[in-house]
Amino acid sequence: MSAPERATLVLAVDGGGSKTDVVLLDIAGDVLAWERGSGSSPQIDGLEQSVHVIDDLVRRALGNHDPRELACVGLYLSGLDLAEEIETFHAAISPLSWAEGAVVENDLHALLRAGTDAEDAIAVICGTGMNAIGVRSDGATVRFPALGPLSGDWGGGAELGDAVVWHAARAEDGRGPETALVALLLRATGAPTVASLIEDVHLGRRSDQGFAALAPVLFEAAAAGDDVARGVVRRQAEEVVAFVRACTARLDLRGADVPVLFGGGVARGRDPFLLESIRAGLQEHAPAAHLEIVDAPPVLGAALLVLGVAGADQTAMERARAHLSSDRRLTRMPVATG
Repeated sequence: MSAPERATLVLAVDGGGSKTDVVLLDIAGDVLAWERGSGSSPQIDGLEQSVHVIDDLVRRALGNHDPRELACVGLYLSGLDLAEEIETFHAAISPLSWAEGAVVENDLHALLRAGTDAEDAIAVICGTGMNAIGVRSDGATVRFPALGPLSGDWGGGAELGDAVVWHAARAEDGRGPETALVALLLRATGAPTVASLIEDVHLGRRSDQGFAALAPVLFEAAAAGDDVARGVVRRQAEEVVAFVRACTARLDLRGADVPVLFGGGVARGRDPFLLESIRAGLQEHAPAAHLEIVDAPPVLGAALLVLGVAGADQTAMERARAHLSSDRRLTRMPVATG
């Protein structure tokens, strides 16, 4: 195949702990393909599996297109929190035909771009895990290692789900207060007792894929007034506020009117008690900041970023935003397998 006369396509990838989106667009902002597969966070799934999932989805999205038609490729992935991790991932994809010159970054950049054009802004992602980024108009940036308890982190769907099991176990055996989480957990899992659930996971009789899927159980109990559940949700809100407080302090933006973009599956759930608690915390620690929920898929931000690098005009940006503003436009959702 002869080389294309000029590169006219861009490729955007957003990879998280639970799903990966790959979108192929032309320079005019039209979506030519949108593929979705399983999670591709190197931190959760490992480097080799992450590359495998993304490569499979990219090849599906490209179809019969020559990779040399790509003007820009951008990969924005959960779990790439350190410069060394980004370099390692970049090296891992370098042999792939579509990856020449690819931009590799943390998925927070995609969330930030999907939610705002503001030069001073903060983004907090609360999906399977949790992380945040703050940016200032002069280019200053605040980032966090996001390595779990090792770097002082708590929160996100995985730990909210773990909290359901933790509190239910203690309630059932008498070490902790009574809570509606016991009955809700048993209903969600089909286990006869919390003790049997724990035993099955421990002995390998039940697949241990983490308890992130149990996060809605926590919010259901909190909405019904369960004190234990409300305490956990309140702690999640405090973690969101802590990220914002750190960003505004380190960027000297405490008095600035900055958007706080809140994204990820937990955020998009729009739990009233969680949002009420976050806003109360922001009023105390960052009174000029305003919370905004990002409903658009983060791959929208990835697409806008690669279009910008490729020199697309504002009309193209608006067209891409219209195409990618909702998951409803995604009609095919294949899952990449290992």
